[in-house]
Amino acid sequence: MSRLSLANLAVKYFRQNGYKIEKDAILEGVSGLSRKFDLVLRKGREKRSVWIKDWRRTVGVNMVINIDKAADDVGFPKPIIISGKFSGHAKAYANRRGITLLSKQQILRMLG
Repeated sequence: MSRLSLANLAVKYFRQNGYKIEKDAILEGVSGLSRKFDLVLRKGREKRSVWIKDWRRTVGVNMVINIDKAADDVGFPKPIIISGKFSGHAKAYANRRGITLLSKQQILRMLG
């Protein structure tokens, strides 16, 4: 299963958890800017945006801040970011703002 791309793992994980998934969604924010999301999740009234950063490098705080602003702009609170690794500052910011950070290892563990 670890041979699947990070995006395919994410889709499998969220489907198992009962979410309806829209891939490569482009939504217009209140700012008038178009915002692109890798996934938009829907379950009942809950709506969440997901970005997948399948990088070899660590995701830093600047990326998390930009994603937080984009999600807020389209009215999707508490975005989800999936990547291999996150910096300490990124984790601290995400914790303060209610952003979910998921690593590939966490998804693989949860898929069992």
